[in-house]
Amino acid sequence: MSLTESRITRSVASTGTGTGEATRTVAPVTRGRTLVRAAVWATGASRAVGSGVRAASDWAARTVRPAGVVVALAASAGLILGIAFGWVEWMVAGAISVLLLLMTVPFLFGARSYDVDLTLAHERIVAGQSVAGEIVVRNHGHRTALPGRIDIPVGAGLVEFGVPLLRPGHMIAQPLEIPDLPRGIVTVGPATTVRSDPLGLLRREHSFEEVHELYVHPRTTDVPSTSAGLIRDLEGNPTRRLVDADMSFHAIREYAPGDSQRQIHWKSTAKTGRLMVRQYEESRRSRMAVVLAIAEAEYADADEFELAVSSAASVGLRAVRDARDLDIVVGSEVPRVVRGRLRAVQHIPAVSPRVMLDGFSGIDRLENTMPIEDVCRLAAEANDRLSIAVVVTGSRVSLTRLRQAALGFPADTAVMAVICDERAHPRMQSLAGLTVLTVGTLDDLSGLLLRGATT
Repeated sequence: MSLTESRITRSVASTGTGTGEATRTVAPVTRGRTLVRAAVWATGASRAVGSGVRAASDWAARTVRPAGVVVALAASAGLILGIAFGWVEWMVAGAISVLLLLMTVPFLFGARSYDVDLTLAHERIVAGQSVAGEIVVRNHGHRTALPGRIDIPVGAGLVEFGVPLLRPGHMIAQPLEIPDLPRGIVTVGPATTVRSDPLGLLRREHSFEEVHELYVHPRTTDVPSTSAGLIRDLEGNPTRRLVDADMSFHAIREYAPGDSQRQIHWKSTAKTGRLMVRQYEESRRSRMAVVLAIAEAEYADADEFELAVSSAASVGLRAVRDARDLDIVVGSEVPRVVRGRLRAVQHIPAVSPRVMLDGFSGIDRLENTMPIEDVCRLAAEANDRLSIAVVVTGSRVSLTRLRQAALGFPADTAVMAVICDERAHPRMQSLAGLTVLTVGTLDDLSGLLLRGATT
């Protein structure tokens, strides 16, 4: 029993000692947790304050105009200096500035109480035409909406509408007229309601989500479908390449190992006593490629580039309407760091006239892109069964470069170059298998192609 009591005593003593150590250890752990909580709370509070300050600064940047900033500075400086030095004039100036700011606040109310519907009569127009639309403003709130303004961005421009006083549930419709747009894809919208005071100190805006994309197509002219090698064929255009099986019969030749027995011409075999087979000319679809140069260095100005886009679109439009197999190839943006080592082109879809013209609407001149010679070479590599290629470029491309571009196509491909030069007289010339047309206006293209078809 004494041994058992001594063990119990030691156990109790050891337990007491461990409890004392635990008590001495818990206090620093508790203090450490408190410090961690305090640090976490301080971090969260600093982030909340920072986000609040950023939100307030963003709101101030959107709301307070430059004139409002001047009045706010005058109010702060006037009150501080007036109270600090007892200058009554400064105190009066500060009080007037504060009063002006307070008077402009009610003009900001009701910026979101409008419903704005924007509609356009057409989503696609031709360059130089105007488009009509309508904007409907409705007060969906329960209070009378003060007069305001609605801004509608149209590309890089802005159209402004004045909105009168609107009672709850009332609406107003105003016509929208967008005049003489250049070729391109123009973004119309979003409509933005603007609230501002008469002095222009504060401003509040609210943008709606409705955005319209207006496709402004290039101007085109009617191109003769039988000109420049656009042959009206149903089953293909025969070429000089001879094949063993096709639709255009050419001649009879002696049988060679590997020839199909179905091509044996038995009448000739009976006459000659030797096996004779039929030989055909390969028939090709009249597949066409339109290559448009878009490098800035290849055009004198923007008007010359627009003439080139219109010429290429006119030729492509005729090919699509004639149900031709068509490839429309233009250069692509090449980063400056890899220029000369990277080759890239982009294809404009030509499944329908609308889709093709939409693609031409988004084309623009590029500073960093391949020259026309490389674009023609890639266009030929993408399709080696071309019957005709039309290369459209500007006046800064020499005839030597055009001959080099024509060499990128197969030998049996008819190549025609269209040089757009507004200062030149229309003419047509032939250079070693290359037909060169020089056009000064879009109307010259149709006449030159018709003259080439008749000759």
